[in-house]
Amino acid sequence: MTTAAHDAYGATTHDVDDDTPVLNAVGGDWDDLVDEAAALHEERIVVNMGPQHPSTHGVLRLILELDGETVTEARAGIGYLHTGIEKNMEFRTWVQGVTFCTRMDYVTPLFNEASYCLSVEKLLGITDQIPERAQAIRVLMMELNRIASHLICLGTGGMEMGATTVMTIGFRERERILRIFEAVSGLRMNNAYIRPGGVAADLPAGTIDQIRENLPLIRKGIGELEALLNENPILKGRTVDVGYLDLTGCMALGITGPMLRAAGLPHDLRKAEPYCGYEKYDFDVPTWDTCDAYGRLRVRIDEMYQSLRIVEQVVQELDENPGPVMVADKKIAWPAQLAVGSDGQGNSLDHIREIMGESMESLIHHFKLVTEGFRVPPGQAYAAVESPKGELGCHAVSDGGTRPYRVHFREPSFNNLQAVAALSEGGSVADVIVAVASIDPVIGGVDR
Repeated sequence: MTTAAHDAYGATTHDVDDDTPVLNAVGGDWDDLVDEAAALHEERIVVNMGPQHPSTHGVLRLILELDGETVTEARAGIGYLHTGIEKNMEFRTWVQGVTFCTRMDYVTPLFNEASYCLSVEKLLGITDQIPERAQAIRVLMMELNRIASHLICLGTGGMEMGATTVMTIGFRERERILRIFEAVSGLRMNNAYIRPGGVAADLPAGTIDQIRENLPLIRKGIGELEALLNENPILKGRTVDVGYLDLTGCMALGITGPMLRAAGLPHDLRKAEPYCGYEKYDFDVPTWDTCDAYGRLRVRIDEMYQSLRIVEQVVQELDENPGPVMVADKKIAWPAQLAVGSDGQGNSLDHIREIMGESMESLIHHFKLVTEGFRVPPGQAYAAVESPKGELGCHAVSDGGTRPYRVHFREPSFNNLQAVAALSEGGSVADVIVAVASIDPVIGGVDR
């Protein structure tokens, strides 16, 4: 027995012998199909934002599922900049590891170096033997680096929203800081300046004066950014209540840094667990209470002013207290006598004279220290610093040799990127750009 029936789309269904369906598909009204799909919320568009997109802080791939202009699902795809830094460090000496880890978050190289060197010094048991001048120089360089990093965040964030003047001001002020880095370490980025036991070399002559000349100019530049951003109605329209993540969400996702402080919690490792002598300096931990992209912007601006306060105190300390910049133990202190010569590079002439013409023992020791490196007692240690993005920690493991057995970094950009979905879903496509910019991820640190 055969029966026939018409469905909602005009198709005719024939049932042969009541158990064999036969469907004859005929034309239907496309508008009716679209309306029904829309009513059932079945239409979805999946968009790849990146990995080459300039608005994603490097090679970050965002997979967005859209319902019209609304983001219904957001996922971060990482790994396009993987460099194997942590694995490569296992095949280099402890000192050479600095040259690798400084390249992780290439916007904040000095913080990468500091966390690694602090963990190595814990393993060596020399944390309390680091000269005060070396600690002060570390603080000086890190705080200048913090300002430079925040300027990158605000500058690129402004550019992504169409405010190119914000970018030009941010990069102009950052350039002043990079010139100081170049004068001190010879490099603008990836400095490899902080070493286990201290720093590679003392500040060259004239550096203190150079910093003092630039501090008022940097302060003025930050003031220009404030005038452009803080009460700008266009910027507030793009950032207020965008990328919302409250304190509960931050705690659940392990978020640290300006994102956490913009949710109202004044957590800062420089205060909570001081390192490198931060307890000596007078500064505040800025917070905000809006939990959004605008609050994170305001926190970063306030933090730059606090970093200037710290730098001014450190400059005064360095001016009044000369001294060594490397631990006294010659079995660890390499390069122990590095100093900038008249040609702008090289070891001190006295050291070269000793190892090349006066002491065979010194030459042998220098050769072994450079080629083989020093030995680190077996064990493991974790040391963390407050980077511009949040808690940057290094877990170093030694098997008693001259190379790390294992090094792993707790990189804040990697942890903070977990918030992409929470910040983006429910907002518009344009808000995704603002939300990611407010995280301030650097993909070199994420993939490392």
